[in-house]
Amino acid sequence: MNETPALLLGFGTQLAAGTLVTAGLAVASLAGGLLLGVGGAAARMSRRRLLRAAAHAYTTAVRGVPELLVVLIVYFGASAAIGRVATLFGVTGFFELNPFLAGVTALSLTFGAYATEVLRGAFLAVPPGQAEAASALGLTRLSAFRHVLLPQVWRTALPGLGNLFLVLLKDTSLVSVVGLDELMRKSALAVSYTQRPFTFYLAAAVIYLAMTAVSMAGIQVLERRAARGVGWSG
Repeated sequence: MNETPALLLGFGTQLAAGTLVTAGLAVASLAGGLLLGVGGAAARMSRRRLLRAAAHAYTTAVRGVPELLVVLIVYFGASAAIGRVATLFGVTGFFELNPFLAGVTALSLTFGAYATEVLRGAFLAVPPGQAEAASALGLTRLSAFRHVLLPQVWRTALPGLGNLFLVLLKDTSLVSVVGLDELMRKSALAVSYTQRPFTFYLAAAVIYLAMTAVSMAGIQVLERRAARGVGWSG
């Protein structure tokens, strides 16, 4: 009866290390994805046809491909590209992209594609009269965006972005296929050593649920702050 807890305790530090990698991967991908999302939304609403077409192609391509394939394409594609560039300088051999960097790049691309549409919808939801009123008050375009438009966009987009982050948090497990020692890979290694899949996959599930619960609590706090003064209750 005491054998299983002892085995789990033996791999506890490994699971904890994997959890930290998973959390870091999720946060880094969120930051990169938000930057891509803001840029993509701006391009989608641009008056320049080329920018709109490029942003539309980006969101369509990424949203139409499974996340696992995006991870694999980024990892192997970038490694191949680095190898080809190296051959131009007379260096041969296999060059492997850092798995963490590959994961951040792939997940940022995926999050950014979906965030583009969420942010675009949030910008379109702001009445045009808001910008006109800010201009009439003498605010610069930057000040109007920061103090008038952005708070309203953030309030509208936050629930959708929060849901995308929860999906992103679970998608971090896909990066284990390229050798990143995140939570899922650490759990798989423990299973291969102990032959107790139920124990360690259940432990991984509990950890993912705990991270999701913490994330949801944080999202609710942000939603309350964003909705101050507009009669929101949650």
